[in-house]
Amino acid sequence: MKKVVKFGGSSLANAEQFQKVGDIIRSDESRRYVVPSAPGKRFDEDIKVTDMLYGCYDAASKGEDFSDKLKAIKERYYEIIKGLGLTLSLEDEFKKIEEDFRAQAGIQYAASRGEFLNGKIMAAYLGYDFVDAASVIRFDKNGNLEAEETNKLLSKKLSKCQSAVIPGFYGACADGTVKTFSRGGSDVTGSLVAKAIHADIYENWTDVSGFLVTDPRIVHNPEPIEAITYRELRELSYMGATVLHEDAIFPVRKEGIPINIRNTNSPEDKGTLIVESTCKKPKFTITGIAGKKGFCSINIEKSMMNSEIGFGRKVLQVFEDQGISFEHVPSGIDTMTVYVHQDEFEEKEQQVIAGIHRLVQPDFVEMESDLALIAVVGRGMKSQRGTAGRIFSALAHANVNVKMIDQGSSELNIIIGVENRDFEKAVRAIYDIFVLTRI
Repeated sequence: MKKVVKFGGSSLANAEQFQKVGDIIRSDESRRYVVPSAPGKRFDEDIKVTDMLYGCYDAASKGEDFSDKLKAIKERYYEIIKGLGLTLSLEDEFKKIEEDFRAQAGIQYAASRGEFLNGKIMAAYLGYDFVDAASVIRFDKNGNLEAEETNKLLSKKLSKCQSAVIPGFYGACADGTVKTFSRGGSDVTGSLVAKAIHADIYENWTDVSGFLVTDPRIVHNPEPIEAITYRELRELSYMGATVLHEDAIFPVRKEGIPINIRNTNSPEDKGTLIVESTCKKPKFTITGIAGKKGFCSINIEKSMMNSEIGFGRKVLQVFEDQGISFEHVPSGIDTMTVYVHQDEFEEKEQQVIAGIHRLVQPDFVEMESDLALIAVVGRGMKSQRGTAGRIFSALAHANVNVKMIDQGSSELNIIIGVENRDFEKAVRAIYDIFVLTRI
């Protein structure tokens, strides 16, 4: 059995956390490929090493003295090295970083050094091979991942390594220019490594025990999700539930490799298993609840709209011409409503209204702002009668007025529109009826 294990910044913030990670890896001999992030915060007011590197490079790019900033970064790493009882020296690496900063090697190169240095420490601590991600993860000159070339390079390199540490978050172009993924990109690196070695499972270790049914800032101590499908995860992530970098899903999904979200500080917890499909029935009818505030709706009314060919396309063309993406488009016989992000729409609202009038000659256009969208997601919903009824009964009982209902044909999710001020109350009401009272 082969496992890829990725550890986030909070899991590697100091020597004590490193030791926890070491214990986790050594407890299972199949955990042979390790992807570390840069050290995160040790306490609430602390600064992540990646942010320290950004600050250091900013000073260097302005021609300012950055020696003190670089020294502070060096101290963070040597504090870890000392705490682990290692004799490792990073002097050559820091000398090269200083030279590259002076030569204006680029902000992405600067950001990548956090993972690079942590990878060096991790490899020395575990006795694993160190594989520089710049040599095996390939980007094109525009900063886009070259997936096929990356898979070839990773497969070839790792086939020669019994166990290895591959730093997360970065790779390089063919000319050696370092490129990074967006924040949280170490998740993507772990996924690419898992695909390349045909891993049996990809364990993603962080500071939470997997996904929760809903946001713990809204519902106190919500239930964990034991298993979730990629499709369910996509729906919840889109509506704001974030534990995993979205791009991390695709490489392993194509290979049928499950992802296990685990907690470094509670390794006994099973966490959440993310799979392509599963026969296991979910614990509750719903899998999760997620949502966002800050939407507005544009309601277009026109008699006999349903018989007018191309009506919907023309309306959406107006939004496209203004560079505005839409979220949902529920419609009736003579009405069509477009939901968009309010902050994107406000500056261009009059151009959009004028465009709609010009292209489709509506009878009436009405707008409503300060709306929130809530996604109730679950593979178990289609086999349960009365799911929608229970949702709306719960909302009515909580005195929440429903502005919009949109259900996908897959019956995997139901989207509900409410006023911003009712958002938290609505989430709590839905959670209560499906998870707490389970009526």
